[in-house]
Amino acid sequence: MEAEKKHSSAVSNVGTWAMNVISSVGLIMVNKQLMSPTGHAFAFATTLTGFHFCTTALIGLVSNATGYTTKKNVPLWELLWFSVVANTSITAMNLSLMLNSVGFYQISKLSMIPVVCFLEWLLNGKHYSSKVKMAVVVVVIGVGVCTVTDVKINSHGFLCACVAVLSTSLQQISIGSLQKKYSIGSFELLSQTAPIQALSLLLLGPFVDYFLTGKLLASYKISSAAFFFIVLSCSLAVFCNISQYLCIGRFSAVSFQVLGHMKTVCVLILGWMLFDSELTLKNILGMSIAVNGMIIYSWAVEGDKPMHYRKDATSDVKLLIKQVDGSSLLKDVELGKSQG
Repeated sequence: MEAEKKHSSAVSNVGTWAMNVISSVGLIMVNKQLMSPTGHAFAFATTLTGFHFCTTALIGLVSNATGYTTKKNVPLWELLWFSVVANTSITAMNLSLMLNSVGFYQISKLSMIPVVCFLEWLLNGKHYSSKVKMAVVVVVIGVGVCTVTDVKINSHGFLCACVAVLSTSLQQISIGSLQKKYSIGSFELLSQTAPIQALSLLLLGPFVDYFLTGKLLASYKISSAAFFFIVLSCSLAVFCNISQYLCIGRFSAVSFQVLGHMKTVCVLILGWMLFDSELTLKNILGMSIAVNGMIIYSWAVEGDKPMHYRKDATSDVKLLIKQVDGSSLLKDVELGKSQG
């Protein structure tokens, strides 16, 4: 029975990662076609993100109305604080991409791994073994080799990159913290934060995009093909958002960052296959190092589990007794519902 549970959990974990990788890579490919000057030239990235969260909020509303999910009480101030951090991350990332070279932008994204590790240690007292640290270094080196090209730094771009890295790292840690603190499922949390993010991004997005591109949203002439890609982008974003919350809820923000770089590898390969992007020996070498680093990281985390997650046998027996005599309901954290 225990073996079946472990197998089911492993299959579920792999499925969650697969959904995140596939939806994220698909979203990048669709947005590339939608926003590229040679595609449909929809250059309003912040507003598009507002559309994404609007769609996600609508799905959450339907889910709650049909009783598929239940709404848990999370203080409004925590939801507002989280939304401010998340929206700051989105805006700062867009500004960082605009003001910095591609090389420095990639370096700033890589720096999220050590920043998340530091914040996890500072805020949650989490410690990492030497094996995990070594694996993180290998992944950073590998992704750096295959993605970093020219590196040019300016003061405004550096400031935006710092804000983007800090806010994104804090957002990802907060996802896991809020789920644990309020025993709320991934989708339940997302359905409560999405409406706030959607409203704020739809109100502020056009102004941010005008500052970034010098173009007004109202001046864009939408075609049926562009509309199709916007709808497709929003659909993929729903799966991407849900799987992100699921991944961080099941694992950790550090694991999400480390294994998430598999998406970078996939984007490089698909860019070469679909968009005639150059794939050099340097790219291939970097991807090989990164993939090996991810394998080492998975092995290191699995090896550390007995040390960090071993439960007290006495508490297990007490919990089992409570569940058997009906004095305590068994909570399904993922679905936010009670079983029993």
